[in-house]
Amino acid sequence: MKFIHNDGGRQAAGFQGTCGDCVCRAVAIASQEPYQLVYDALAGGNATQRKGKRDVKTGQGVRTARSGIHTKRKWFEDYMHRLGFKWTACMQIGSGCIVHLKDGELPMGRLVVCVSKHYVAVIDGVINDLSDCSRNGTRCVYGYWSKA
Repeated sequence: MKFIHNDGGRQAAGFQGTCGDCVCRAVAIASQEPYQLVYDALAGGNATQRKGKRDVKTGQGVRTARSGIHTKRKWFEDYMHRLGFKWTACMQIGSGCIVHLKDGELPMGRLVVCVSKHYVAVIDGVINDLSDCSRNGTRCVYGYWSKA
């Protein structure tokens, strides 16, 4: 796949350094929303979610999107639906990897793609991220949000 270096407007919004904000960047790029607007929405969702048994880093009341987002939470799914995205799962239990981050295996359009431990924006077959995360076309896609 082709690759374009894109921080989603993070630096322009005044953020510095690196952090675990791949979900925020991918959503900002694919939705064409300002990074700060997406960051605030995701941070607000993180602040309202209840703390689970396995939540060590963040918990209820933590208002940040810097250290990751729990993308399986209902508030995140509702947010993505409000932005006009629809979820498509690419892996089932026991199915193995069927779709890869590779040319021709993802549909055209504006996608927020879930791969192992990372979210990335793919626009018309081009990876938009801080680095090429395709692993030469071998990285497995768990699912993706597509603009409806």
